[in-house]
Amino acid sequence: MKTQLESLLDQFLEVLRSQRRASPHTVKAYERDLKKALVFFQKLGLETWMELNESMVRQYVSERSRQGISPRSLQRELSALRSFFDFLVKQRMINDNPARHVRSPKAPAALPKTLNIDGVTALLEAKVASELDIRDQAMWEVFYSSGIRLSELVELNVEDIDLQEGAALVRSGKGRKSRLLPIGRCALAALEKWLRIRGQIAAPMEKALFVNRSGTRLSGRNVQLRLEKWGKSLGFEQRLHPHLLRHSFASHLLEASGDLRAVQELLGHADIATTQIYTHLDFQHLAQVYDRAHPRAKKRK
Repeated sequence: MKTQLESLLDQFLEVLRSQRRASPHTVKAYERDLKKALVFFQKLGLETWMELNESMVRQYVSERSRQGISPRSLQRELSALRSFFDFLVKQRMINDNPARHVRSPKAPAALPKTLNIDGVTALLEAKVASELDIRDQAMWEVFYSSGIRLSELVELNVEDIDLQEGAALVRSGKGRKSRLLPIGRCALAALEKWLRIRGQIAAPMEKALFVNRSGTRLSGRNVQLRLEKWGKSLGFEQRLHPHLLRHSFASHLLEASGDLRAVQELLGHADIATTQIYTHLDFQHLAQVYDRAHPRAKKRK
């Protein structure tokens, strides 16, 4: 028989699934993090959630930190605990959220890696030798042209691409929000080339824009493996992955335009602070802007 601790945890996870309609990936992550915390609290002798206090939560965070868990992971685990404790407050199982004022160590802001323009050009202009190479090249072009996420790319259907308008419709992006993305000239040309031969590979009635050898929708993992294979065959020193192309899209667009708000919309970020971390200007570009704009930095003629 399950304890009161376990039963309420199961109730919360069911609320995530049915009422809040969280994705299976999110529910699984919450379950994993919360069960780790549950084991710790049970070792402290906790029998009901009413006995939990802020000191116990701080002990848990300290223990996880001593185990070498990164600040970013601790922030995620604390977020899961806060959500669960808010649920318990609403259920009147506890009086207050004991994790509300607990903070994890700050995570260092890591700048995302990008490909430079020459690297992107080498990838996108590589010679193709097969039908699958043509498909792959179209995918790399769409990644770099639009900044689309991997999960969004594999969900694209043929009907979501408008070659005349030069646009791709993302029907269900992060947070279940749809958005329309512009597709550039080179990416459109690569898509047209792929669409001319797609019918020879795709299974009857298959809607997916990008399909595998069997003619069905390509998986995200397959895309990752194909891009990594391309990187090795072209002699790239760094490992290529879809997010690298998304980072490169955002960074290069921001460097050229300086329009952070537009880049935020294209990336599908709800908070512009995410875009500020996700994209970056290299120091040389920042120094050039500084030299041109700051009244005490301009060089005398």
